[in-house]
Amino acid sequence: MVDEGVPDRWTALSKYLSYVLRHQPASIGLSLGEGGWVRVEDLLARSAAAGRSLTRTEIESLLQQPGKRRFALSEDGAMIRASQGHSVEVDLQLPPRVPPELLYHGTVARSLAAIRTDGLRPMRRHHVHLSIDPETARAVGGRRGAPVVLEVSAGAMHRAGHLFYCADNGVWLTAHVPPTFIRHP
Repeated sequence: MVDEGVPDRWTALSKYLSYVLRHQPASIGLSLGEGGWVRVEDLLARSAAAGRSLTRTEIESLLQQPGKRRFALSEDGAMIRASQGHSVEVDLQLPPRVPPELLYHGTVARSLAAIRTDGLRPMRRHHVHLSIDPETARAVGGRRGAPVVLEVSAGAMHRAGHLFYCADNGVWLTAHVPPTFIRHP
């Protein structure tokens, strides 16, 4: 028998961890350390003090779920961080990397006029998020409506001097994608 509440439980836990590890660590008295890492024990204790009971086993199980891999544990399992998507100031200490020739960005039609004018901007985040395949970009864009997938000439951007980083979960990050490097539908 399948427990139909399990996916909702993982979604709720993922949203909670996103909130405290990406956007509002101070809401439970956490401070993100170097590289965005926090001690798992501190996360558990601060969460409990804020009325949110969670366990190390739940966190480890969440990280084993299929999907985006929004969070990473340190090699020794003592620390956790969000892989990308922060709205608070954090340096993930990712080294610059040479991107694939093409990357993709999922959006919705109502954003296309601004993208054609200004390119892709990080908005409330620190980086623009890019996917290695159109299917992932379509899923990302689909969270806000009918998805539109944009093709980004990442190789050409890199050769023009733009920096790229690859997060722990394979999401490519860059500061801005000028409109000249975007192929619109």
